[in-house]
Amino acid sequence: MQRVSFSIGLGLTLCIAGIAFYLAKLPFLNIVGQLVIAIILGIVWRATAGMKPNYMPGVEFSSTRLLRIGIVLLGLRLNLLDIYQAGLPVFFYAFILLVSTIGIVYGLCRALRVDKTVSILTACGTAICGAAAILAVAPILKAKEQSITIAVAVIAVLGTTFTILYTVIFSWLPLSDFSYGILSGGTLHEVAHVVAASSVGGEQAEDMAIIVKLTRVALLVPVALALTLMMQKGNHSSVKHQLPIPWFLFGFIGMSLLNTLGIVPAVIVDHCITLSYLLLAMAMAGLGLKMDVRILKKQGGRVFVAALIGSVCLVLAGYGLLVWFPIMP
Repeated sequence: MQRVSFSIGLGLTLCIAGIAFYLAKLPFLNIVGQLVIAIILGIVWRATAGMKPNYMPGVEFSSTRLLRIGIVLLGLRLNLLDIYQAGLPVFFYAFILLVSTIGIVYGLCRALRVDKTVSILTACGTAICGAAAILAVAPILKAKEQSITIAVAVIAVLGTTFTILYTVIFSWLPLSDFSYGILSGGTLHEVAHVVAASSVGGEQAEDMAIIVKLTRVALLVPVALALTLMMQKGNHSSVKHQLPIPWFLFGFIGMSLLNTLGIVPAVIVDHCITLSYLLLAMAMAGLGLKMDVRILKKQGGRVFVAALIGSVCLVLAGYGLLVWFPIMP
């Protein structure tokens, strides 16, 4: 009986992830992306149909174990040579924006008395790569599902809003297609947001945007390791080895190296990335199924204000750097 209940819970997250996959192919919803749609569907299911406790082990498996596997496979999307060939200016552009955004969003969240864990999750989601970054650092912080869902929901709303604004104001910006691609890749939240916004600038803008975005994704690894060291430093227990070590991030690096070396055929890489997003979507569905909407309403407002101000600062800083220190193709 327990196996049946486990399978039903796991199957429910799979169904939600599958629906999210196809919905993400529709106009406008492709901006939102599969991961965000999955967590929204999970929240809606929990709020309307409810969730039986005996189904929770399967849901929990999706939101923890499958999450780590998905992050490892996502490393196949990253080609380190693309980042190297883009040059140091692009790397430093992404690095400066990432560090400053994490500091600003975290500081604003704490000033508004947001929980420390939610503050870190929101800062990483804003600065690095949206929901994927939040899911990656959450195990290190031992974050609760509700904290993760609040951060993901806020970043989803902001990322989609900014993506739409970018496509509207593109023709008014005094930037080349190349520079617009850098701005999009350096300041928008999700990979889906970057692709959608940069596409209006043409092929050059889209290619550059993806390279800059993947540079930010690569910086997820040192950020996660830094958080691990912070957790160890803040732990006063004499048993240090019990702290979570983000081994899945080393798997992420390993997959990136395999893709960079060209060992894995392109067809297999494509299938693995699709599988990665399916697993991550199942994890997001699981988080949504465990989320109490009342808590989102109660705690989400202050997080949204902090992330909004931080996102605006990120965009202004990204634009300012391109104006004052232009990066040439």
